[in-house]
Amino acid sequence: MRSIPVIWGATFLLTGVAAAGEPQPTGEWRTADGRANVRIDDCDGALWGIISWEKEPGGVDEYNPDPAERSRATLGLHILRAMKPTKPGLWQGEVYNPENGKTYDSRISLTSPDVLRIEGCVLGFLCGGENWTRIRATERAAPQPQPRAPGPQRAGRPKEAPPPMPSASATPPACSGIAEGAGAAHKGGLK
Repeated sequence: MRSIPVIWGATFLLTGVAAAGEPQPTGEWRTADGRANVRIDDCDGALWGIISWEKEPGGVDEYNPDPAERSRATLGLHILRAMKPTKPGLWQGEVYNPENGKTYDSRISLTSPDVLRIEGCVLGFLCGGENWTRIRATERAAPQPQPRAPGPQRAGRPKEAPPPMPSASATPPACSGIAEGAGAAHKGGLK
C-alpha cells in the first residue's frame, strides 16, 4: 500500500516537469501583416507585450482615447496587457490596438512552438484573431548597411554613411513602465 502514495507523488512531480518544459509565448513575434514585432515578457506571472520593431518607424498613438497620449510613439507601446494563465497553454488579458485606440478582451495561445494565436473580442461574442510568427534570435538584428564599392572621388564634403538600423533590443523590456505591478492595467488608453 505504500506504493500508491509514491506513485501519486511521482505523477505530480512529472506533471510539473512536463508543464515547465512546454513552449511559452515569451519572446519576439512578427505580426500577421509583417508591419511590427511584439516582444512578450513574463512580468511576475502575467504576460505583457510591447511593439519592439516597426517596418515603418515613427508611428504615434494618434487614436488613443486620452488626448494627452496621442503623440506618444508606438515603438515601445504596451499592446498585450496583463495576460494571465487560465488553463495550460491559454492566457487571457487585454490587447490594445493603436490603429483604432481601442482595448479588447483578448486571449493568446500557441498553436505550435513558433505560431502564436491572438484573439480579441468585443461584447464577449464578436471575436477576431490572427497568427503571429516567432522571430528567432538570428532574425532579430536589423540588417546593417553594406559597404559600397569605391567609386570616383568627388571634390567637396565626403558623404556620411547612414546610421545603422537599431535592433529589437533597443526597446525596453515589456515589464518596464507597468503602472501598478504585473497584473495591473497600464495607464493611458484602458477602459
